[in-house]
Amino acid sequence: MFRGVSEISLDAKGRMAMPARYRDLLTEKYAGRLVATVDFSGRCLLLYPIDGWDIIQQKLESLSSFDEASRRVQRMLIGHAHDLEMDGSGRILLPQILRTRAQLDKQMALVGQGAKFEIWNKENWDAQADGWFSGEERGGDLPPALLNLSL
Repeated sequence: MFRGVSEISLDAKGRMAMPARYRDLLTEKYAGRLVATVDFSGRCLLLYPIDGWDIIQQKLESLSSFDEASRRVQRMLIGHAHDLEMDGSGRILLPQILRTRAQLDKQMALVGQGAKFEIWNKENWDAQADGWFSGEERGGDLPPALLNLSL
């Protein structure tokens, strides 16, 4: 559903405009309702349409709160989750705490990830992507399911 990288800007009030190619879908299917939270494995934000976030939150809440790793993930993702709503111009206001955690400033990259988006500081995204392209940053071995993927 959401794919590609879009360069976007953050205005002085902390608002970002959704690219036009996503606005109609987000408005028609989700009434412009989104949820943003931190990504604990990278310095970016995760942005979900409300329906997709509800599924993720239910799965997170089903994890044992007695397991330390599960509790940490719950605290990070649910604890930082913010409900957002697109305005009539297709903009969303990103809360300051999220902007700070993801080191967001004027120039950002919105990265489509199928059912969600990632929002990166543009310089951080470029450095991360350059590392992947050059092979300097591997990020671990590929999962077995990807080894059998073919086009």
